[in-house]
Amino acid sequence: MNSTFLRRVVACLELQARFERGNATEPRGCRRRCDDYSAHPDDLIARPTHTTQPNVMAVLTNDTQSFEPSMLGGLLSDDTFWPAQPRDMHETGLSGSYVDGLLVKILLVTGTVSGRNCSEKIGLPFRVVEPLLDSLRTRKLVTHVRPAPFNDYYYSLTDAGQKQAQNQMQHCSYTGAAPVPLADYVLSVEAQAAGIDPIDRDQLRAALQSISYQNELLDLLGPAVNSNTGMFLFGPPGNGKTTIARCLTQCLGQEIWIPNAILDDGNLIKLQDDAFHRPAPVPEVGGDILRGQEWDHRWIRIRRPTVVVGGELVMGNLEVRHDPRSNICEAPLQMKSNCGCLLIDDFGRQRIAPEELLNRWIVPLENKCDYLTLPTGKKIQIPFEQLIIFSTNIDPNSLVDEAFLRRVPYKIFVSDPSPEEYRKLIQAVIKQLGFPDTPQAADHLFKYYEDSGRKMRRCHPRDLLTQVANFCKYRNIPLTLQPDYLDQACKSYFSQL
Repeated sequence: MNSTFLRRVVACLELQARFERGNATEPRGCRRRCDDYSAHPDDLIARPTHTTQPNVMAVLTNDTQSFEPSMLGGLLSDDTFWPAQPRDMHETGLSGSYVDGLLVKILLVTGTVSGRNCSEKIGLPFRVVEPLLDSLRTRKLVTHVRPAPFNDYYYSLTDAGQKQAQNQMQHCSYTGAAPVPLADYVLSVEAQAAGIDPIDRDQLRAALQSISYQNELLDLLGPAVNSNTGMFLFGPPGNGKTTIARCLTQCLGQEIWIPNAILDDGNLIKLQDDAFHRPAPVPEVGGDILRGQEWDHRWIRIRRPTVVVGGELVMGNLEVRHDPRSNICEAPLQMKSNCGCLLIDDFGRQRIAPEELLNRWIVPLENKCDYLTLPTGKKIQIPFEQLIIFSTNIDPNSLVDEAFLRRVPYKIFVSDPSPEEYRKLIQAVIKQLGFPDTPQAADHLFKYYEDSGRKMRRCHPRDLLTQVANFCKYRNIPLTLQPDYLDQACKSYFSQL
């Protein structure tokens, strides 16, 4: 029995025990109970008795009566969380009336559609959706149009169904995959954050292999990544702080599962965001065994997210944003980056004061949980489980006070390149852009830096040689690094800076 399997068993047992107890343990300072995440009674039903994790005890004790095929997914994959497919309406965590409303809205938008197509659109199994469609037909809200393959029918709305769907649209115009209860989302974040394995020097070096950096950074960045808390990357501009931060997410390991949307207190919160969440394939461990429909399709598997925000960041991005026209809420950035990395680029140059931003995050950084307010006024508590990086050209000591610096324990200075590193960067860009080997190009630029008193930056070789390449293309001449071409590039690039 290998260590990966044992790790999966432990994670599954922990989550299953928490469901059976009916409340959550205190993860990393978060004090809460699952009852705190109760949703609007008209939308959710009592919490399901089985966890989205596989029933490990059934597997280990060969209790075949308790075992379900969907449990295999959680044990055979390396994922620390596996959203098992619900077997009935009760296990979705949603009320039948809520899913009814979602179905009639989909029929209003799409017109005539088969039952299985409806099932795919809301991400629930057909065996769960079919009884709901039958009930809608009994209540004369939908009607059979014609038979469909595989013992199915095409459905359309009746006049009464049209009216019902329009009323539902006025309440909330969302027509995507069915949401999951907030409690399920919280458990998924805690499981997947706890499942991040510590990295070593070789893994960090592999993640940074495509960029240039000073060697001493490895032993500074590694402990900061393993802490999964926060760090400042500071230093002169143009030396790769943002690129380093993006690469660090690769160290966090396996892909994660997120729901398309979350429901709590009658509020629908859209979580999935194409700008930050890149889909990942479901693992094919064990041959074809995981290729079927054995996971909850309300969830999507993505690469661990890297959410990057810069000067456009405002306080509203850190709160649940409500659209009064659609009555759909958008998740804040810290929810979208959970189990990944949140990079605040050019920190100190946002439209909001650094003190205001940092005061907003003192409690989340300390307790690993955040408090959000829903449009109904209800406050909810969510995990704050990401590597948060503040990238800045300004010394952190001049930006924030000691109280906040204590909560961001790692402050890492990214220095200018040494002449040796700069020469290697020049050679790499020469090869990348297709210039002939020109060792003297670096010496010519060194003289320029010395004469002008400018500092070398890691971005300069790429930027300067790109300008030379553009000049050669404009003049219809072969790519070459003549001294006067380099001088022209320096004059254009640096100007009076």
